[in-house]
Amino acid sequence: MSGTLYLIPCTLGDTPAEQVLPQHVIDLARKMKNFIVEQPKTARKFLSSLKPEHPIQSLQFSTLNEHTDLSELASMLAPLAAGEDVGIISEAGCPGIADPGAELVLLAHRKGFRVVPLVGPSSILLALMASGLNGQRFAFHGYLPIAEPERSKAIAALELESAKRNQTQLFIETPYRNDKLFSALIALCRPQTLLCVATDISLPTEQILTNSIAQWKSQPFPCLSKRPSMFLLLSTS
Repeated sequence: MSGTLYLIPCTLGDTPAEQVLPQHVIDLARKMKNFIVEQPKTARKFLSSLKPEHPIQSLQFSTLNEHTDLSELASMLAPLAAGEDVGIISEAGCPGIADPGAELVLLAHRKGFRVVPLVGPSSILLALMASGLNGQRFAFHGYLPIAEPERSKAIAALELESAKRNQTQLFIETPYRNDKLFSALIALCRPQTLLCVATDISLPTEQILTNSIAQWKSQPFPCLSKRPSMFLLLSTS
C-alpha cells in the first residue's frame, strides 16, 4: 500500500500552533518522519514546537524551494512508494498556495498517490475574509515589480482590471519594502479605490484595515516595515 502525501499548514509567525491549527493536524504532524520543506531550519523549529513523537534529528527532510530542479521531485516521493507518509510544509501558511509545493503535488497526482490537504491558516484567504472586498471574484498576483516604471504600470493595470471585472486584486511585497509599495499605491490609485492592508495576520500585533485611497491620505500612514503584509485592492467604477 502506498503512503499519503499530506499538505501540512504551519503558523504564519510565532503564534502557538494550537491557536491556529486543529488538534488532528498537530497530532498527524507529530507522528510523521518524512517531510518536504522550503527551509529545514524553519521546519525543524515548527515541528519541535509540536513535540514530535520521534527525535527531531531522526526526521528526514528534503528541500523544495525556488532553486530546486524539477528533476529532483520524483526522489522526494520515494517514501510514498515504500508505504510511508510524507508531509509538505511551507515557510508560512498552507503548502501549494503562493508556494513551490504545487509542482510536487501535481507529480504525486500523476503517479497515483493520495494527496490530502489539511486545515490551517492562509494569509491570502484570511486577508480576503477580513477585508470586506469582493470575495466572489479575486486574483492573487504574488510580488509586483520593484523597479519603476514597471511597478507603476502594474498597479495601474491591476486597478483597471479590478474596475472592469469587479475583482479584488491581492499581492504582497518583501516586508522591508512594504512602506514603499503602500506609498506608491496611495499616490497612483484613484481616490475612490478601496485598499485593504492586512498585517501580521494571526499574530498578537495583527492589524487589518480597509479604506478608500482618499481616506488613507487623510490619516497617518501605518508603519509596515518588516511586518508581513497582504495588500488587497478593489476599484469601483
